[in-house]
Amino acid sequence: MPSLTRDEARTRAALVEVLSYEVGLDLDRGPRTFESTSTVRFRSREVGATTWLDIAPVVLHEVRLNDRTLDVAELLDGRIELPDLAADNVVVVRATMAYSRDGQGLHRAEDPADGEAYLYGHAFLAAAPRMFGCFDQPDLKAPYTVFVAAPSHWTVVGNGAATHTGSGAWSLATTPPLATYFVTVCAGPYVTRRTEHDGIPLALHARRSLEGPLDRWADQIFTLTRQGLDRYHGLFGIRYPFGEYHQVFVPEFNAGAMENPGCVTVRDDRLFRGTATDDALLIRARTIEHELAHMWFGDLVTMRWWDDLWLNESFAEYMATTTLVHATEFHDAWTSFGIVRKTWGYAAERRPSTHPVAGSPALDAAAALQDFDGISYAKGASVIRQLVAYLGEDAATAGVAAYLREHAYGNGAFDDLVRALEVAGDQELGAWCEAWLRTADRDRLSVETEVEEGVIRAARLRRRVPRRHPADRVHVVDVVGWTDGVEQLRAVVRTAGDVTDLPELVGSRQPAVLVPNASDLTWAGVDLDPATVAALPGQLSRIPEGPARVVVWSALVDAVSGGAMDPRPVLRLLESEWVSEASPLLLERLAATAVRRFVPEFLFEREHEAAWQELADAGDLLLAGSEEGSNHAVIAARTVAECTGDEALLRRWLAGADVPSGLRTDTDFRWLLLGNLARRGLVETATLDDAEEADPTFGGRLAALQARAAQPTEAAKAWAWSQVVEEGSTRSNHQLVALLQGFWSTPDLDLVRPYVSRFFAEVPRLSGWLGDDALARVVRFGFPRVVERATLRLAEEALAGVALSPATRRNIVDGASALSEAVASRERYAPGRVPLGGSSSGSW
Repeated sequence: MPSLTRDEARTRAALVEVLSYEVGLDLDRGPRTFESTSTVRFRSREVGATTWLDIAPVVLHEVRLNDRTLDVAELLDGRIELPDLAADNVVVVRATMAYSRDGQGLHRAEDPADGEAYLYGHAFLAAAPRMFGCFDQPDLKAPYTVFVAAPSHWTVVGNGAATHTGSGAWSLATTPPLATYFVTVCAGPYVTRRTEHDGIPLALHARRSLEGPLDRWADQIFTLTRQGLDRYHGLFGIRYPFGEYHQVFVPEFNAGAMENPGCVTVRDDRLFRGTATDDALLIRARTIEHELAHMWFGDLVTMRWWDDLWLNESFAEYMATTTLVHATEFHDAWTSFGIVRKTWGYAAERRPSTHPVAGSPALDAAAALQDFDGISYAKGASVIRQLVAYLGEDAATAGVAAYLREHAYGNGAFDDLVRALEVAGDQELGAWCEAWLRTADRDRLSVETEVEEGVIRAARLRRRVPRRHPADRVHVVDVVGWTDGVEQLRAVVRTAGDVTDLPELVGSRQPAVLVPNASDLTWAGVDLDPATVAALPGQLSRIPEGPARVVVWSALVDAVSGGAMDPRPVLRLLESEWVSEASPLLLERLAATAVRRFVPEFLFEREHEAAWQELADAGDLLLAGSEEGSNHAVIAARTVAECTGDEALLRRWLAGADVPSGLRTDTDFRWLLLGNLARRGLVETATLDDAEEADPTFGGRLAALQARAAQPTEAAKAWAWSQVVEEGSTRSNHQLVALLQGFWSTPDLDLVRPYVSRFFAEVPRLSGWLGDDALARVVRFGFPRVVERATLRLAEEALAGVALSPATRRNIVDGASALSEAVASRERYAPGRVPLGGSSSGSW
């Protein structure tokens, strides 16, 4: 199907006003297809004009327009022409549609635990025509009434409240106006838990095999939902507008969740079946509050076109985090945001594909999909945080509330929101918006001091503007210094140009560590001064404020990724500071960065085993000093399980002996052990077969695929590759990602080097059965982990010589960019080689 362009959308929206949809879905026709009937009532502003309807069927049976039967053979590339329109029109479309395996359209997954089928609709970004005939663009909103036929033992939920009207028959209440990409139906033998808050019916749904985890976590999820509703009601004075509020935990979901009004779909690995750390719980809590915020930002008021994506995602991201801090038990959510979300966004900002928060071209829907990234989410939320600091919280809240009220149940755009904020804040925002929202890239901040006899005689904050995308951004930040964990000085400043004096620091003793943007308030790279870098061992974990430690660690990760620092001293710093790091949120993310990025990508293969063992030894030390069952103990044990080369320990834990508390019955922990053994060639295929049989779940199936693909033999690699490129049409994209991640994980690169060129030639061909969103995930997470210039050359050749979808192209560009960081670091900091210009980390 061709991707809808912005110009086409504008032309159709100028002609058509959609009045209502009535959709009938028959889901009781077998495992491959379902029947879809849609009746669309709409007005045409020009009598006699022609437009088109979007539909992507297996078989198109009938299209009737105003009692005229159209020729279904005229269907071309997912569009059926609607000619000779009247002022008031009714079009009826009957079609047989295919269930999907790629998470788009109406996805059907069979649970290996009970053999039952579970369905969910995912109409984002342009997948609604895979479920029903429609005018598929975000600014043609209309009410929906949906009727569903399903097997008699199934439950059906959707955007409108569901009523069971007979054996297998369901009617969903008519909704307020919705964009097509929000329409969903979820069906299957889901188990349900219900409650009510402030007159709003609440419900949770999950597969039957997840009934235990659903019961375990239902109270916390319901509590977060109530707290979010109260917070958003109080802030904006607009009640939740979509009747009932369902959260359905669904299998094989591509994103973390989707904000379908009244029926949010959530990836069901968020119903943790094993031990859940604080980091995992906070990620789920952010997801819950993020999707709930979308009921106002995106659902009540929807962007007119995808270039205003930030009106949805940036606001939902900001609102979720501030709600967690002010209304829930997760008071350290900004710390998590800094190390999880901003790190993701900073990485996106380093890529050639960086783009402004708002106003990206998005000439068609496929191009818009590429901007659902760390910039639209994390940078956008950070910019909103700066906007609140710039305008004041009261003015910012009043402006947003006015925007929501003015455009409720319709669409809004960039200028609409800015105008409301200017009125509320009584100041012009044009220059601010141009710098922060319409210009890509980030500034870099550093503190410079002149010191005599240990006393600061002059101090300034320096702002370095990026050459590629210069802009005059005003930052509201603080600068704080500590020695041995005791605060020595603090200054809060609004920058004025490239150099801002810090008179508050003059006369103070020079602290051991001096951190700009210490509260992590702004979006900027931070360059630590050499004295601070040298003092970090023994000082870093003693900084009492979590956001400041996040800023320091982010600066180090940034410096390593950008080639300004050797990764080896940073790894040693991590190992030495682990035992003293108070925040499990920060600890878990640092462990993941070390284990899954720094070691496998930035160090040479000959260094990997020793580096992983050093991380395992650090984990052993942390485990020994941590309270049994605590977050620190669980993180330490998982790190050991993933990294250690101690075969005896791995087998002992696998047999259930001396397993750390809290992990004795944790199935995912067992798969960590098996994965480590498999990667080393120390486990038989029969053992993996037995483990999969003992864990007949989606998670078990994925873990088994990854472990099999990780085995360091030619036969295992050939099998895994065939499963991706030859059997891929029968596998979900989650399974394809698991296979590729295991495939590239090997101590012997000779086993996989021949497949690098095949990746760029063969994986893009999966577009024959995978949608853009799914294929993007496969390319992104399955990108070759062979850190060599040859891989970069092959990526460049693929970009130059093959017809690629926008999603595939973007993810190859980004994957190659990340790989080039590692290649450049290896070349610059090869052991025994003195880097040009020396290393800022040499004193470590």
